[in-house]
Order: sequence, then structure tokens, then C-alpha cells
Amino acid sequence: MQSMHSPQTQSQPSLLSARQVQTMLGVDRSTVYRMAEDGRLPAVKVGRQWRFPADRIEAVLRVDAAPRPASGREPAAAASVTVPAPSTEVAASVAQIAADLLGVMMVVTDMDGRPITEVSNPCPWFVERSDDPDLLDACVAEWQQLADDTDFEPRFTAGVLGFECARAFVRSGTSLVAMVLVGGVAPAGSTTTGLYRLDDEGRRRVLAALPKVAATLSRIGPRTPDARTSGRRTTDPRTA
Repeated sequence: MQSMHSPQTQSQPSLLSARQVQTMLGVDRSTVYRMAEDGRLPAVKVGRQWRFPADRIEAVLRVDAAPRPASGREPAAAASVTVPAPSTEVAASVAQIAADLLGVMMVVTDMDGRPITEVSNPCPWFVERSDDPDLLDACVAEWQQLADDTDFEPRFTAGVLGFECARAFVRSGTSLVAMVLVGGVAPAGSTTTGLYRLDDEGRRRVLAALPKVAATLSRIGPRTPDARTSGRRTTDPRTA
């Protein structure tokens, strides 16, 4: 009887516990559970417990541990790999709805910090300076720094423009292909006018929703080519 079941057992994928994944990623257990819930980690429910396919977790670690040059950007050779990104139209729609509900600015960028969508729900401070040609360059430079931060957990950080931002990664399989960023949030004690002001509960709500928005875009899938993009590679945001 045992021999009849052994082939099935051998064919089943190896599953890791939350404790094992916690050790591998170097994060606390609650973070592992949140990443499983919102789709940032491949996981399945076995009874009431999360279990994680070992091969897919190892693939995630290989992607996230891949060496980058000093600039933080991917080497030129990597550009030959086509990685699908969310469609611009769908990403813009999702970002607009989420930004309005959360009361923040939101934008979707590629992994070089270049915007895929327009900034949704811009705060008055941003609108007043939208004609400044240096504003986008400053934003992209800041978004590049957020892309280089390997911490998966969204958190608010103050930037050079005087407001706070947070981000979550969009995945395609085990590859990071885009970011969802929120911004325009006034730091605690800031007297700058025209920024969005969130209380502690509002901040928690934004940070909890941000990975879910990113997971939604991850599940939606790649952009589809049309007559305007036919004949050139547009599925990789780094080569668009």
C-alpha cells in the first residue's frame, strides 16, 4: 500500500511553512502572512495554514538577489528578456480609482522609475508645479531610489520634494516589472500647503491597500500589442 502512494508523494511540490519563509526572507511572521494574503508571495492555504511552494520561493529569492550595477539599474544585457507589464489603460484606471478612494496621489512606473501612467489625483502642490520641467526629473530620480529599495514592506518615506511616498511592486511571475507609488502626503508637523494630510488610521489604510492594488495589476497580466506597438518590444517597461 505504501508503494502505491509513494509516486504521488514524490510528484507533489515541496511546501515551506511560514516560519521557514520568514527565515529565508528575513522578515517577521506577520509580514509573510500579509505578503501571502495580498499576492506578493506565491502561497496556498492548507487547512488554516499558509504553505509556500519551495521552488517558487527560491525563484523569488534569485530574482531579488540578482546583482545590479552601481547605478541600481539592470545591466543592458537584461533588456533582451521580455517581461510583461500591465497595460497602460488598465493600470491608469486602477490607479485613478484607488487614488480617489485613498485620498492620495498615485502613479504606476516601470522598474526604472519612469511613469507608465499619468499621476492620478494630484495634490494642489503638485498641480501648481506641473509645468515645471524639472519636477518630473526629480520625481523619477526619487522613484528610482524606491525601486532600488529591496524591502518589500510598503512604508512612507520623506523625499527631496518635501512630501512622503510609499510603493509596492507589481510582479509578472517571479519578476518585478512595475511599481505602484502613492505620494503627495504631508510629513508629520509639515506646514507646507497643498499636500494631502493623513491621520494615523489613514496612513495605515493606504499602506494596507497599496500591496492589494499592486497584486491586482499583477493578476491582470501584460499589455496586449496593437497597431501602434506592433513590430517593437513594449512588454518590457525597461525597453519601452
